[in-house]
Amino acid sequence: MDRTRETYRRLHDRYGPQGWWPAESPFEVIVGALLMQQTTWARVEEAIRRLREAGLLDVRALAAAPVGTIRSHVRVAGLHRTKPARLKAFCRHLLEAADGDLATYFDRPTAEVRAGLLAQDGVGPETADSILLYAGRMPVFVVDAYTRRILSRHRLIAPDAPYDEVQALFTHLPPDAPLYNEYHALLVAVGKKYCRTTPRCEDCPLRRDLERHGIPLPGW
Repeated sequence: MDRTRETYRRLHDRYGPQGWWPAESPFEVIVGALLMQQTTWARVEEAIRRLREAGLLDVRALAAAPVGTIRSHVRVAGLHRTKPARLKAFCRHLLEAADGDLATYFDRPTAEVRAGLLAQDGVGPETADSILLYAGRMPVFVVDAYTRRILSRHRLIAPDAPYDEVQALFTHLPPDAPLYNEYHALLVAVGKKYCRTTPRCEDCPLRRDLERHGIPLPGW
């Protein structure tokens, strides 16, 4: 069996469905993705809660709000010097591109939407693809630090492989957004618990893959 398919099977057998992304709306997914860079999800959730309570969790409200007002609510998420302005600018982009309507915004070819996302300040490939997959439900595989670390330790990619090369490893899978959603969430789950900076391979559901291919356990 193909190793990427076998990895998915093992992780799904161990963890079951993950139900990602934890958000109440596609717009909340976008806000979370924009705030997520270089911070923790717990802090992002707190920032989103504060925006919601202030009546600012809305594309038009954020586009119109002073940067200082946004900053006061998202400061907990860190990088308060850059994230408020980027969040405001992104909302203005949504208004200009689709009058703030996400269904219209995503009703375009994936490559076109992705190019527009990447043109925004502070939006890199991982953030863009998170928005495409989790908010737009487009079949785009998200490559994050967990994905890169796991695949590198299993010698499926080089440690310094470019983003697009890592992403291409999954192109043989069916172009199915729910599948990509579940797969990415499962990689995050095993990465958080086992494939840490200091790995915990003893009980990892992917340990047998290393053993079957004669790959030494990381750190052993």
